[in-house]
Parts: sequence; C-alpha cells; structure tokens
Amino acid sequence: MSECFYQVRSYKVKHNCDVKWFLEAYRWLLQRAIDEIWKNIAWKEKIVKNRRRLIPIIPKSSEFKRNLRNYLLGDWVFCAHYVDSAIKQAYSILKSWRRNYLKGRRTRAKPVVKKKFVRVKETLYSYKNGKIKISIKPYEEHLVFDVQNAWFWSRAKGEMGELILNEKFLIITFRFKQRAEKLKGMIAWDCNEKSLDGFNPEIGWIRVDLRKLFHIHRVCELKRRRLQSKASRKPSLRRVLEKYSRRERNRARDFIHKVTTTIAEAFKGYVHGFEDLNKEKMLKKSRTHNRNVAKSDWKTIISLMGYKSRVRLLNPYNSSKTCSSGMVNAPKGALYKCRSCELKIDRQLNACMNLYLQMEGLPPSQKLFVELVRGWGGFTLTGGEAGAGSNEPVRSLKADEPQRLSMDQYLSILSLEPGSMLMSGVKESKVQERLQSRGVK
Repeated sequence: MSECFYQVRSYKVKHNCDVKWFLEAYRWLLQRAIDEIWKNIAWKEKIVKNRRRLIPIIPKSSEFKRNLRNYLLGDWVFCAHYVDSAIKQAYSILKSWRRNYLKGRRTRAKPVVKKKFVRVKETLYSYKNGKIKISIKPYEEHLVFDVQNAWFWSRAKGEMGELILNEKFLIITFRFKQRAEKLKGMIAWDCNEKSLDGFNPEIGWIRVDLRKLFHIHRVCELKRRRLQSKASRKPSLRRVLEKYSRRERNRARDFIHKVTTTIAEAFKGYVHGFEDLNKEKMLKKSRTHNRNVAKSDWKTIISLMGYKSRVRLLNPYNSSKTCSSGMVNAPKGALYKCRSCELKIDRQLNACMNLYLQMEGLPPSQKLFVELVRGWGGFTLTGGEAGAGSNEPVRSLKADEPQRLSMDQYLSILSLEPGSMLMSGVKESKVQERLQSRGVK
C-alpha cells in the first residue's frame, strides 16, 4: 500500500459584513483565557548551561480546562463553542511563547492579543447551495457569506475545515488526503543571500539564483529611506510608505512562490533539506551585513516548500567551515581552501555537500567525498580557473528568471584535481554500508 498523508489548503474571500463588534468580543474572550492560564503557570528553577533559569510549566489537566471553560461561559452571550475555540487558541499562543522564551527570544511578559479574528469550528457553520452560514447566537443571529462565485471553488478539493474570520476576509481551509510519491533521494540546500545551492550525488550541483529577490528588497528599501525622514513631518506620506511595504511583500512572495514551485516540480519525489537558520544569531556589528541578512527570506522559502514537497530541517553549525576531512577552517571569500588536505572548492558547494552527508547520517570523510563526486565526473570551481590536470568540459549555467528554470540549466559538471584527496580514518564498515544502501559501489 502507498503511504498517504493529509494536506491543508486555505483560501480567502473578501466580505463586506460588519463584524467588528463580534471580533472585539472574541479578542476579549481570548485574552481572558490567556490571563487565567497565565495566573496558574508554575515557575520551576532549573540549571541550564551552568546558570539558573525559571522554566514555565503550563497547566494542562482536564479539571483545570473544565473549570476554565465554566469560568469563561459566565459572561459569554454567544455560542458556547467559541469558548472551546478560544481555549484551544490560548494554549497555542502560550506554547509558542514558551518555546521562544526557552530560546531566549521572549521575556517573562504575558502575551497580549492585538489582532482581531475569530476561529470558527466545523460545528459553528453550515454550507449549502454555495453559501456559508456562521452561527453567532444559537437560533437567533448568524452571518451568511456567498462563496459560490469564488475563484478557487472549482479547484478546491477535500473537506472544509476550520474557518478564520477577520474584518476584511473569510479564510476557508480544506483538508484532503494525498498519496506520498516514491522517494527518489535527498537534496541538501545551502541558503545564501543571493542563491540557493543544492547537492545530490546523482544530480550534481544545483544553483538557484536569488539576486532578483534581493533586488526587490533593495529597491523598496531605497524608496522608503527617501520618505521616512519626511513622513514624520507630513503624515500623508505614511500611506505611501505602507504602499511600498505592501508592494515589497507581494512581489517578494510572488517570486518565492515561482521559485519553490519550479524546484518542487523539477525534483518530484525528493526530500529537500534546508538549514534551520536563526537571523538573530547571525547579526554582527556591521550595519551592511545586518541589513543584507534582514533582506533574506529563508523562512518563507522553507515554509512554502513545506506544502509543495517534503522538507527536513538541518543543523547549519559549521556547514561552510568544515572540510570533507572533518577539519574546521576559517575560509575567506568564495573559495574554500583546507589547510589539512589542501582541498580547493567553492565554499557554497562545500556547505551543501556537508549538509547532504548530515541528511544521510554520515560524518565528513574524504572517502565519502570521492564517492559522492565519482558519479558525475568531479567538479570545477565556479568562476575560477581550472587546474592544469583537471577535466572541465562545461561551465555551470545560471538562469535569469526563476520561472524558466529547468534541471539542465542548473546541473554543473565539476572536476577534481588528481592527488588532492587523501583517504581518511573513517570506519570502513560504516561507510561501505551506507554507500551500498544508496546504490553507490
């Protein structure tokens, strides 16, 4: 039997209903739920990394949740199921806060609900003849939304799930089963400011150009810079600033959608490994470097790839500094030079090869490095001169626009200088076993 998994798609419909009063009531209810849970959080002192920290323990007992529900129902005049939705959402917010607090990204301040929205459970609405009817008060008041002419209705598949209602839009979710494609292999991606560099032994080195995405952010940054100093004296310019910010988000997201769709279609059946990068830890004293990091959309790329194909997060620690022999160097520039084995390789290619070994659960090894490049004839340094004894029939290619990307455009034939690799001391049995499992002789 083929493996199946559930996928969720969401679509939004614009509406003209006056729901501000209802959204404000739900926001007040959600904040009350957070307040009550917050009062009952137990703080326990633990030693983490040789220092004492207070760890929050969120109450989850059935008795506490039952008492919380009864307390919130006391002043609630709308359907009781909205209370259940608010409790579920409150726990989700506090769990997210706890994760970030443990990572040092949040303080001990209580979360405050600012956005106005309502999560509508399946028991609170009905769909008939192209119209969605949402109950507000039992048998007394309801909202009706006509969605039969919505653009997505013909392509939507699966069963309707939870709805999300805000001031302008009604967001509709669909849940459906999908058969998992047969696993062909894995591709490890090194995320950089202006490119995505991937590696797979059978395919080779894949480079996706992100310079246009960087250009979109840079142009909008320059436009906003000219207006920000004047906007403080002229309030009408704030609308123009909002327009540029909105345009930047829309153009960047459109570009990322095209890139991720192209990658997912070109490499169907592959598991894509991406670095789990944290921008806050990458910031330095250089203002230019920090601004370039802020312009990167790595999280968005991973998020959009997550529902178009299978994605796996990888540890980025020393991925671009580790040589195939296992030695950690401090490379400068695009060319990576190892002080131990004298390997010379493109820095980004070296990183994605190390990430691929991490996906396979293998340590850096010169033997593995030779086996990985054997299937596609070695490698050459991108933008550099080939060595005297190297074999370089083709240079790596790039595409100007991501929607025109094809697999052939990104494949590179790489060349290795003879005698530059030495055998390492990795256990032969473990390496040979993993290589045979991947079909490498």
